[in-house]
Amino acid sequence: MTHKVMFQGTSSGAGKTTLAALLCRHLAQEGAKVAPFKALNLSLNSFVTSDGKEIGIAQAFQALAAGVEPRVEMNPILLKPSGDGTMQLVLEGRPFMELCRGAKGPPKEELTRSIKGSIGTLEMEFDALVIEGSGSPVEINLRNRDLANMRTAELAHCPVILVGDIDKGGVFAGLYGTYHLLKAKHRKMLRGFIINRFRGDSSILRPGIEEIERRMRIPCLGVVPMVEVHLPGEDSLALRNGKGRQGGAKDARKAWMQELDRLLQSVRKDLDMDGVLKVMRDGL
Repeated sequence: MTHKVMFQGTSSGAGKTTLAALLCRHLAQEGAKVAPFKALNLSLNSFVTSDGKEIGIAQAFQALAAGVEPRVEMNPILLKPSGDGTMQLVLEGRPFMELCRGAKGPPKEELTRSIKGSIGTLEMEFDALVIEGSGSPVEINLRNRDLANMRTAELAHCPVILVGDIDKGGVFAGLYGTYHLLKAKHRKMLRGFIINRFRGDSSILRPGIEEIERRMRIPCLGVVPMVEVHLPGEDSLALRNGKGRQGGAKDARKAWMQELDRLLQSVRKDLDMDGVLKVMRDGL
């Protein structure tokens, strides 16, 4: 049986990518065979896998954190902005079509099949999947077309942990608002929340956390402090394969894993890793 968990955010940039990488790293260090997964990634740059296919930079980084080779099933749909309101859709690692503003997009059924197939393939080979959502799961204008958040959670049949970035402000409103904008069936899939990028003494958040726990009926699984780290961003070119850069890339990857290990050690007391692992084990 493959244990799974999904990180979704109250907004873009809430810290899902880093938290997913940290969990991949922790599980790998504990001896689990773990893989990252993100159904749909929006990234200007891509990582080229060993078989010549493109995936998002973030999933390549998470795979390195997990100690496994990046592969196309970890990110079956990649959108690459190309300017003037157009995007290139990369499906299962290959250019599929150009998407123009106002034009009809690809069949939703085809994209769903790709997501489901990728999850199934990874489930057959790995002990654990750490899944990352995209943006917010409750963008009302996009919800009927959103495949990257709750639809992915449904396809993977996995519990969801909601991540809020307190550095942006309004974290309790973001968490509670997201909870209430979710469909009732999707609220039942939430198993906890994490407050990310806090500065100061986290004990001052206790009254707010207790009220949100009561209102949402799920536990807080950590208040993660703001820690300065140097990790690759979505627009980083440094992870990309390329001739003449292999030595530099190898050194960069080693440095990133050292940074990730430092971050993991730093947040262990703040992140309820046992609680997160229990969410994974219990499932839905």
